[in-house]
Amino acid sequence: MRHAEDNVLSFLLRPVLRPLLPRSLATLLACSGLALIAPPAMAQKVVPKIGTICPLGYVDLFNGKCSNLGAFNYTVTPTNGKACLEGWMNVGGGYCRRKN
Repeated sequence: MRHAEDNVLSFLLRPVLRPLLPRSLATLLACSGLALIAPPAMAQKVVPKIGTICPLGYVDLFNGKCSNLGAFNYTVTPTNGKACLEGWMNVGGGYCRRKN
């Protein structure tokens, strides 16, 4: 059973909440829609510097990191001292790059 205070409170808050609901609902739907159509993260713009040099196409930032300066979109992974897997190529600096 509802109390009189609940009705009064909902009546007083209705003008405040009503304009916000469509806007927040639209924002929520837009964000969820973007999440469904956005491609997965494909590239690392900045990677940790593993050895003494950076991978091919990356620039040493002199802080233990290498950056591609946003010039391209490559997916790289550390080699961990092993050969690159099939579909990947060694780009130096302890990294393999996915072949396109």
